[in-house]
Amino acid sequence: MSNESLTAYDWKRYPETAAFIYERISGFCKHSALIQDFADQLQFKTGTRLSDWVDHLELNWSETLENQLVKLGYVPVDGADSHLHQHPDGMFPAIQASDSKVERLFVRVESVADFLTIHQCDLERPITGETGSAVRQRIVISDNGLELHVIERHGAPICAVEVMDADVSLLLKHAEAFQLRKRDYDDEIAGFTAAESLIRAAIDDLGIDRTCDLFFAAERAYWQQRNGVARIQKARQDTLGMGWANHDHHTYRSSRKHFWRLISVLELLGFQLRERFYAGKEAGWGAQVLEQPAAGVVIFADVDLSPEEVSQDFAHEPLPELKQLGTVGLWCRLHGEAFLQAGMHHLECQFDFDAAREQLADENAVKTMKPFTDLPHLKQAFTAGEIWPVKESRIQSLLDEGLINEEAADRFRLQGAIGSHLEILQREEGFKGFNQTGINEIILETNPLTQQEK
Repeated sequence: MSNESLTAYDWKRYPETAAFIYERISGFCKHSALIQDFADQLQFKTGTRLSDWVDHLELNWSETLENQLVKLGYVPVDGADSHLHQHPDGMFPAIQASDSKVERLFVRVESVADFLTIHQCDLERPITGETGSAVRQRIVISDNGLELHVIERHGAPICAVEVMDADVSLLLKHAEAFQLRKRDYDDEIAGFTAAESLIRAAIDDLGIDRTCDLFFAAERAYWQQRNGVARIQKARQDTLGMGWANHDHHTYRSSRKHFWRLISVLELLGFQLRERFYAGKEAGWGAQVLEQPAAGVVIFADVDLSPEEVSQDFAHEPLPELKQLGTVGLWCRLHGEAFLQAGMHHLECQFDFDAAREQLADENAVKTMKPFTDLPHLKQAFTAGEIWPVKESRIQSLLDEGLINEEAADRFRLQGAIGSHLEILQREEGFKGFNQTGINEIILETNPLTQQEK
């Protein structure tokens, strides 16, 4: 793969397509008071929009609709049982032909059973898809010729021709193995090796895509139990039975020493390299974005990086140690690798940006940092950092290597250091990318040494 292909990205905005999708989703709400009520509950109870959860729409098909979709950038999916179109370059729901005159809106949740339990939706009606199936769904609203369904997916995109269902006992076995995997190793290489062994065993039984889905469910759970705001927001979303199905991307911080190992494990899970970032020489930080298209998981992998290294394949070529630590490297030395001891730096989910921030502040006294992206098509802000205590052995190691001074060491002992965040994001016009400029400020803002000076 050429360096040019590794750095190339050109995510565009599609206002006409966004207007079409908005009109269609709004139409469901306009013609069904029950669907409108559900959308209102999402807005007021979780700070999210109905559009943040839409998996796909089933619409009455016509040649006119098909031509319109093609004009808006949608392409037909080969091998589908019925007319199915997806947008390859924008974050838009798939559009499928309805098999009747009824039009349907499918909303993604983590667990259909959890949703039905919360809402007490005709519990005697069966769920389509057996327990353990990669796709399960159920109708929950039928009103005025429209339907709203909830759907859960586990490594099975709508375009999948065949989906391999898994043995429930094997799912439980590997889910527990990921949940209980040892993370704290004196030898971090052993930690990566052990995790890889668990992943390979799961892939043998479940396949790559189902394993990826299962692995990141465990990763979110580990991050959540180390972040108070995450638990607050998860509880808010669980009041409506939604779970974390609105996740946008998962962010890992890595040392330079182990960055290639992190990428290797992610590629084992089926991830493909997407765009790369470099925040600038003053930040000394870069990132590789990866995506697992079948599982619908995106990774933002952060690492300290010099300007000269941007042009090389830093995702695969080992990076030598530097004399000084940047923001990411220091975080890893204080807390451990995000893939191991520390857990994710943050999970970013899709919200109504203003509503989520205001509700968290008013109802739970949760503060958010100054937005580091405030564009018409992309808004991003961290919640205030979760402060973690730092082990004395880690502080002493940094002192012994001359990477921090005594004053910084004492502050880490007394104050701890920023560990993780929840990130609030709002996307518009199908924009799939990230902010390449404003991200520099937030990286500097979350430097543990900067945090100490405030």
